[in-house]
Amino acid sequence: MRPLTDHTPKPLLQAGGKPLIVWHIERLVRAGISDLIINHAHLGVQIETALGDGSQFGAHIRYSDEGAALETAGGIANALHLLGEQPFAVVNGDIYCDYDFSHLPHCAAALANSADMAHLVLVNNPEHNLKGDFGLHERRVTDSAPRLTFSGIGLYKPQLFAGIPRGTKAPLAPMLREQIAAGKVSGEYHRGTWVDVGTPQRLQELDRQLRVTENVVHV
Repeated sequence: MRPLTDHTPKPLLQAGGKPLIVWHIERLVRAGISDLIINHAHLGVQIETALGDGSQFGAHIRYSDEGAALETAGGIANALHLLGEQPFAVVNGDIYCDYDFSHLPHCAAALANSADMAHLVLVNNPEHNLKGDFGLHERRVTDSAPRLTFSGIGLYKPQLFAGIPRGTKAPLAPMLREQIAAGKVSGEYHRGTWVDVGTPQRLQELDRQLRVTENVVHV
């Protein structure tokens, strides 16, 4: 995303008149999910300054400062002391998605009462990931074809990250594949809008689409 992210953290890049992360926060609050923890590293102070304690959104926001980026699993492990003992949701800050977050509490309850360690939301494969990530068969995530793309929205049990020392870099994908091989990951297929905002061009296209669909006026 450079040069855009040289001076602005990716979650604060704007599309449709508001930062990417604000789209998530507003949808989560509308779904009744208002206790939020935000991991940050690169230019993270800007995120804290922009969002504050979350009261402007009807949320309660706390922050986990990674210092140097710890990758997805490492960042989650770094925030475990804030997350409690029940399953929690993770939403990547650099995506746009119209997934209905009101599904998450029911899925979290089901996860808590099962032997599963995670629940993933999968989407259609975009042009930059045509091979996909994981298969899905009868709401079970598999490593077989045909594959869909992991959306960056998931539910996890804290035990999944308990073995990662706080402050350690750790990627999420190998941990998920281990649990998938053990048959301990459920999933669902989201058919709506999803964008991995990984290039300035994708951000520009998303901005154009949102300004049309959300009737945003340029000022």
